Amino acid sequence: MTTTILRTATAWYVRTTRGAARIDTDATTTAQLLADPDAVSAATARTDTVPVEDLDLLSPVSAPCRVVAQMTNFASHVTDAGMNPDTIPLTFFRKASGSISGPHADVVRPAHVHLLDYEVEIGLVIGREMTVGTEITEDNLADHIAGLVVGNDVSARDVQLPQTQFYEAKSYPTFTPVGPALVLLDRDELKRFTDLRLRLWVNGEPRQDMTAADMIYTPLQALQALARFQHLDPGDLLLTGTPVGTALSAPAAPVAFLASLLPPALKWKLFLDRQQKNPKYLQDGDVIEATVATDDGTIDLGRQRTTVRWTR
Repeated sequence: MTTTILRTATAWYVRTTRGAARIDTDATTTAQLLADPDAVSAATARTDTVPVEDLDLLSPVSAPCRVVAQMTNFASHVTDAGMNPDTIPLTFFRKASGSISGPHADVVRPAHVHLLDYEVEIGLVIGREMTVGTEITEDNLADHIAGLVVGNDVSARDVQLPQTQFYEAKSYPTFTPVGPALVLLDRDELKRFTDLRLRLWVNGEPRQDMTAADMIYTPLQALQALARFQHLDPGDLLLTGTPVGTALSAPAAPVAFLASLLPPALKWKLFLDRQQKNPKYLQDGDVIEATVATDDGTIDLGRQRTTVRWTR
């Protein structure tokens, strides 16, 4: 049975049917909390609870930590970008953990950014130290994944694409809303990973809706690849990609062919001009809601609700 962890500025909680039960722990980081399973277990039996809606929730993944993300990992997203999923390699990029924000905090667009996009993702929270060379198998996968979170990989497309600058474009403060909960899973529950459905709305309009069965590379494959070169610690975060439905969409094939014949500076100018006319990019005051859950509700990572604010 899943265990749902919540975090505020002063305490950690377990969500129960009675409300939020405070965890009696000295942990101040996600890693420290994961190292105190007895305190988490004891909290599930507490009867003195507070309403969850009364809590001012922070990200259940504390910073600093490593934030690694898979690139183009949903077949629907790859196809929409005009590429063949069968040809996509397993690739990663990094985000600054300073970009992590709470599940209800504002997403703040820097003044120089004009094409602000959203990407609902499932985040894997690492539960065991993974040194370079660690062998990750089907049998020990659940030992290395403590739980899952809802994530939003907010992206400044006009920085990311013309400059091929993923790190900056995705690392501004508030560009990684996480939560509302860290949902700890047992081995059998993790086997239902592909049943998880990712959904995102902007101002109530559905934008993304796809299950993790659409992923090209599974969590097992991702961790096996990372273990070849990347040390990970408990509390680190791996974002596993986003499905079709982001604001960014590939041009039609004839347009793409003609653009390929242009000098790079002109090509990107025309691209940015065209994208500026796309109404799906996030605007000041837009409300983004994101959820990840199985259709039967057995596993539910909660609902994230953030508002876009522009700096002037």
